[in-house]
This record gives sequence, C-alpha cells and structure tokens, in this order.
Amino acid sequence: MTEISVVEKICKGAKEASVALASASTSVKNAVLNKAKELIFAKTGEILAANAKDIEKARQIGRNAAFIDRLALTEARIQGIGEGLDAVAALGDPVGEVVEHYTLKNGLDVKKVRAPLGVIGIIFEARPNVSVDAAALCIKSGNGVVLRGSRDSAESVKILVDCMKEALKINGLPEEIVGLIDPEDRAAVAEMLSYDKYIDVAIPRGGNALKKVVLENATMPVIASAGGNCHTYVAADADLNMAVSVILNAKTNRPSTCNALETVLVERSAAAKFLPPILEALQAAGVEIRGTAEVKSIFPDCIEVGEDEFSKEYDDMIIKVKVVRDLTEAIEHINKYGTNHSDAILTSDPAKAERFSKEVDSGAIYINASTRFTDGFELGLGAEMGISTQKLHVRGPIGLKELTSVKYVVTGNGQLRK
Repeated sequence: MTEISVVEKICKGAKEASVALASASTSVKNAVLNKAKELIFAKTGEILAANAKDIEKARQIGRNAAFIDRLALTEARIQGIGEGLDAVAALGDPVGEVVEHYTLKNGLDVKKVRAPLGVIGIIFEARPNVSVDAAALCIKSGNGVVLRGSRDSAESVKILVDCMKEALKINGLPEEIVGLIDPEDRAAVAEMLSYDKYIDVAIPRGGNALKKVVLENATMPVIASAGGNCHTYVAADADLNMAVSVILNAKTNRPSTCNALETVLVERSAAAKFLPPILEALQAAGVEIRGTAEVKSIFPDCIEVGEDEFSKEYDDMIIKVKVVRDLTEAIEHINKYGTNHSDAILTSDPAKAERFSKEVDSGAIYINASTRFTDGFELGLGAEMGISTQKLHVRGPIGLKELTSVKYVVTGNGQLRK
C-alpha cells in the first residue's frame, strides 16, 4: 500500500470524520462548542504567551502596525472568541431544515432539506481567531474543516485548534473533524488545493495575493472575497452630527479590517459645510487625510492626490476624500473603484437611500450606519467564515446557512416513472 503524505492524511481524515458529524445531534454539536470555550478560557495564559511569540517574530521581520493588530490577541479578544462560540451555539441548527415541502400529483412527497457541504478548506492569514470561528461554524453546520493558517500566527493557532480537537474528543466525535496543516510547509497549500476528492469547498481569508493563489490552484469550488475598499457617501440632506460620528467610527474603530471605511464622498452643494467638521474629527483621531484638489481648496491640511489613489485600500489610519456632483456620480464612483464589499449612504431622503441600495453593486449596503457592521457576529450570524464578494453561492458574511447546501428527500410508496 502506498504511503500517503501528511497533508493528504489530514484531508482524508477530515472527509471520513465528517460523516459522523453530519448525523450528530444539535445538542452534541453545541456541547462541543461549549467545551471549546471552557478550554480556551482555561488556557488564556498559554494562548497569550503563544501569541506573544507570534507577535515578536512578526516585529522582527518588519510587519507593520496594522498587521500586528490583526495578529494580536488580548484577554478581551479571547473573551470575544468565547462570545462567538456562545453565539454560534445559540443559533438554530441549519442541518435538516426543510426549505420546501410539497406533494406531487403522483403522490411523491418531496422535501428540500439543508445538508452540510462536506469538508471546507480554509486558508487564512494572520488572525488567529479565524481558526476558532471557522471550526465552530463548520462543526455547527455539520462540516469537517481543514485549516491552513500563516506562519505568522502558527503558535497561537495551534493551541486554539488543540482546544477544538479536545472538545470534539470529549464529546465522542473524531478529532480529525478539524484538521490543521503545518504553515511552515510552503508546498502544502497547492497540495491541499488538489484534493477535491476530500475537500468540497475552499475559502481563502486574507489579501488579494492569497485569493489569487487559491483561485488559480484550487480543483474544488472557491468562495472568495475581494478587498474592502469601502465608501461612505454623504448627501447634502444628511445629518451633520450623524455624518461625523458614523464616519469616525467606520474609519477608526478598527482600521485594519476589511470593512473599515477607506473613502468619503461628499455631495458638492454641501461640501463647504460638511468637509471641515468631518475631516477635523478624523484628523484629531490621528487619521491622515488625502483628497483631490477640490477637497484641498476646502480643507487645506490634506495631501492632494489624483484619481488613481481611489482604487487603493489602506487598512490603516489613512482616508481618501472626494467631492462628487450628486448621487449619480457617487454611485458611478463606488461601482468603478469599490470592491463590492460594504458601502454606505448618509441621507434623510428615503428615495435616495433606496436608489443607492439598488444601484450600488456591493454585498452589504448601509443607510445611515457604519460599514464596520459587515461581520458575522455583528449581523447576528454568530460568527463568520469570511466576507464573500462573489454572487454564487453566497454573498456577504458567510455564516451557518451559507455553509450548507440542499438535498431532495423524496418519499413514495412504489411510484414508477412513466
């Protein structure tokens, strides 16, 4: 018998173990998540020590502050991981949900039922909490999961995944349901992506370079996202105080995330009134302002940039600003430079809000709210596998239901097709 590689063994193990998970009861799956939370909290000190090693290595190789922020775990963030596990456990189990039910003229009883996808392959960068979010969502939705993080978060991810594996074993399920591939093995990604006989769907969670690698090498379907070049358009009828607070939150709450605000568009007729207070608030919070010549004429303390700047995503305390003629030009700008992720309008006019929501081609549209809510936990999904900017088979936050497909269960009493 030919000996299989370590990577194939992990992928094959997840596929075989996923059969046991597919038929596991909701109570058992929730018990796994509850135990995982308990174990993670009990090992907070070990997790933080492991994360400190990851951060030190990242600093030594010159990673920037935004990257370090994505990588870092704190007691509060570990508490957030636990809250995410609680939230997923509290959600209804999608497996077995009857989506449609009808009876044909020939007496056949037809049910369209939610079922797991099988095994999900997740390749992610930096954020160690992704390993827990992904494992929790897969377990609750009846899927096996194969994780491949980056070398930057290797120490943190290993201990978190060990907690998930231990929780599975304690509850009588195979620990192979959650597989972890060594991030030091550069060839492992391509090998993992060749195993469509074991992995049903691949999901990259990271930058455009990672997405490109996965899309070019995967032999299985891929659910991917583009970057987060997110916009907020301020209409002339917007509430100024609201505009200041929403834009400040969207940019500064956590600028390293994909749903952070990158571009502010302001309607020309209100630019002289709106720009100074908005940009002064951003500047006071430490945000670097970059704007067109027209913006600079209104707010001199900004760095003048050209049109090519508007395709950039910073993931940092930098924002770009442009004055636009009206809603039509704002929509055209967003659809040209945006990444179909999260875009917002601030307006008191319901007709403008409706038009914006219909014509802006993004996975999440916000009306008088911060783009920072594009997040599985914040939108009531418990957690997320990522944010999809595709249109098939899912768009926006990838939650429990998005990790299922459907199967037809047809019951008869001897019917034959004529």
